[in-house]
Amino acid sequence: MDMNTLQGLMPSPGRAVDYPALLEAIPSLRALAATPQDPVFHQEGDVWTHTMMVVDALLADPVYQRANPEQQFVLFYAAVLHDIAKPSCTVIDEITGKIGQPGHSRRGAVDARILLWQAGVPFELRETICRIINVHQLPFFALAGDKSGRSAEQILHRLSWEVPVWMLCAVASADMQGRGFAGKQGVLDDIEVFRLLAEDEGCLDQPKAFADDYTRRSYFRGASVLPQYSLYREVRGSQVIVLAGLPASGKDTWVNEHAPKLAVVSFDDARQELGLSHGDKGPVAQYAIDKAKALLRRREPFVWNSTHLSQQMRKKTLDLLYSYDADVQLVYLEQSERELMRRNARRDTTLRNKDIERMYFRWEVPTPVEADRVEYQV
Repeated sequence: MDMNTLQGLMPSPGRAVDYPALLEAIPSLRALAATPQDPVFHQEGDVWTHTMMVVDALLADPVYQRANPEQQFVLFYAAVLHDIAKPSCTVIDEITGKIGQPGHSRRGAVDARILLWQAGVPFELRETICRIINVHQLPFFALAGDKSGRSAEQILHRLSWEVPVWMLCAVASADMQGRGFAGKQGVLDDIEVFRLLAEDEGCLDQPKAFADDYTRRSYFRGASVLPQYSLYREVRGSQVIVLAGLPASGKDTWVNEHAPKLAVVSFDDARQELGLSHGDKGPVAQYAIDKAKALLRRREPFVWNSTHLSQQMRKKTLDLLYSYDADVQLVYLEQSERELMRRNARRDTTLRNKDIERMYFRWEVPTPVEADRVEYQV
């Protein structure tokens, strides 16, 4: 499967989707037909039936019909793949028989990322699809705020830096249209109000405007500030470059070319200095963290060179850096799978290609809200 195949599966205006061809091209979709759903929210039955209904609803939406070809590609495959992880996330209560699929949105974003990366889908299109999948249910209930106490406006402001909100609303609306559910119209009304709120906030088709990077970063990390007013910065700590990317994606080369004079915090270097192999994570992590803290206390600039593959892993690093008032540039690097494996096979490392393949399932690309500045080297 490649980009040309995926584009060829998109129906021309007025034509129906060739669903058998879609299943042939993306075999992982076949499991959806055997995956049940909670009948309260999905009277239509299995996940594949629901997915086809969602795609058909999307194609009938004037928003989709007005979109340009690249936007249609994103919308179409966000709809096709939005529940790709439900088979692996399905849990059926042994006593009540209740069906749930906890975490299917986040897992689905990772599964879609692997599939689309291997198909050679351009980075920006791929990541927009994956980010929509990751939050595709948020417009259903965002008006009520969230458990962290964020308002609908705050949720919306953050989302606008991750996805085009108009696209998210289109997919969410199709997701709700494509099901049998007694409360469907009420949720569709909420999605429309959410869309109108985005329009009022000036972030329906662009990121919410902020006075500067520091104000934006502080706002997204919970500071009580208004986006349009610059937040005064009392303390400025280290200038830190945080690298992220799969092994063999070019992080060491990036350091040598762009920051050769800066100190480097690296798990690989720590592992080498301690004489440990891959797998001995505890001592290695502590060694690297202690080195970072020493640099932060002296407010010295440095590079943190690690895979930082998951959002949770990056959060630990970023929380530490921001506790010392650091200014952070996050640089994400990526290669094709073939190039990744070729490079790793030539490296002096105990990490095998199979080890890298197992890491795919923790692979969450950084979003623009995670640091002061985020740069994508792809």
